[in-house]
Amino acid sequence: MAEKVKVTLVKSTIGAIPKHKKTVEALGLKKLNKTVELPDNAATRGMLQQVKHLIKVEEA
Repeated sequence: MAEKVKVTLVKSTIGAIPKHKKTVEALGLKKLNKTVELPDNAATRGMLQQVKHLIKVEEA
């Protein structure tokens, strides 16, 4: 696995359950189509799994 992953918010959090909204914000994603690079570890992967329907993940 790569040491970092690029995560892009591709679907709005409007209508999402509050836990998913907070997870997306904790990942550092605030606006649609914005991308952040995050470390590839178990904690990050768990967060990404929880909101996989809202994001796009790429190996960096």
